[in-house]
Amino acid sequence: MSAEQAATIAPAEQPHRTRRIFTYSAVIMLFWMSLYIYVASLPTYVQSRGVGLAAAGLVLSMFGLWQALVRVPVGIAADWLGWRVPFIMGGVVLCAIGAWAMVSSSHASGLIVGRALTGIAAGAWVPMVVAFSSLFPPRDSVRAAGFLILLQALGRIVASAANGPLNDLGGYPLAFYASIAISVLAFAIALTIREPRRPAQTPSIRKLVNIVLRKDVLLPSLLSALGQYVTWGLALSFIPMFTSKTLGGSNSTLSLLATLTAITLAIGSFCTSSLANRFGANPLVLCSFVFYLAGGLVAAFTHSIAAMVVAIVLLGLGTSLNYPTLMGLSIRKVAESERNFAMGLHQTVYAIGMFAGPALSGVLAQYFGIQPMFAATAVMAIALGGLGTWALDKDL
Repeated sequence: MSAEQAATIAPAEQPHRTRRIFTYSAVIMLFWMSLYIYVASLPTYVQSRGVGLAAAGLVLSMFGLWQALVRVPVGIAADWLGWRVPFIMGGVVLCAIGAWAMVSSSHASGLIVGRALTGIAAGAWVPMVVAFSSLFPPRDSVRAAGFLILLQALGRIVASAANGPLNDLGGYPLAFYASIAISVLAFAIALTIREPRRPAQTPSIRKLVNIVLRKDVLLPSLLSALGQYVTWGLALSFIPMFTSKTLGGSNSTLSLLATLTAITLAIGSFCTSSLANRFGANPLVLCSFVFYLAGGLVAAFTHSIAAMVVAIVLLGLGTSLNYPTLMGLSIRKVAESERNFAMGLHQTVYAIGMFAGPALSGVLAQYFGIQPMFAATAVMAIALGGLGTWALDKDL
């Protein structure tokens, strides 16, 4: 079903469309639960294997690096074959394999491989986004993106809230085994999706280059990469590590931080569509970088767990405005037949931020200290984010 058809669905087709929305929603939530159920304690789990800050940053960065490498090929292949569900199912399988690789390894090399596999698995987010968005008209692209991020956030909330109790119950390994079980359930549900095959789109170098050069695709992608750099460098990597190692935070504290990140993402994503309609997309993007600045500075100049909670909430609010708004903008004006590639490009670019955030932050933290790194990241975010938003306002 094309996006244009979704705008004028016949009453007889509505139950079928509604069923597909619910099925995709279940798979998406379980997919992100599988990827995130161990993330809250992953930095401390990595360090428990005797890995230093720089090496820990490298392990954590693999998730973003491999997303950056696979998402464009996945988007091209999905357009070429006319199928999306096989790629979604493959991603779910890799979630389980990656979790198994990490829990069964006692060396940094095994952790790197396992985290890389979960990054490849996350490439399935490209066909998930496009398949789900195709059930809505193009004018609702930001609304559909907001709902997708809400589903993602809900999956992360459940996963993050479960992480602490799982660690207390069975140690770090139990969360990884739970990830494998959730992946099996997601795969079983994905088997029920009946996807009509679309006409194959033979890759055209000229067409792909034209999409890459489109400012309405590239600018949102670059700004999203900056937002992901802050999120993964601070909220999902070194703030939890600092809270655990320096401030004495427990497993439950780390689970709380991850849960708050997901909750603020869910709340913000739920409100994004109405906020964008009322104020416009660009002010929301600028506001997101203001939140990033505030969160980074709080983390940089305070020394209590309560302050880290405040920092996490501020960073989460930044992501809740940044992520869905820019995702929706990146495909709003793109034709249905080119959306897989455009979304693959968008996700590849922002995945570079997911990779660079932990990797570069780890190096900076190693040499200058964790809190000076927090401050430098916050200042960089508002400087580059403000400049990028000005360019976005000028060109879109």
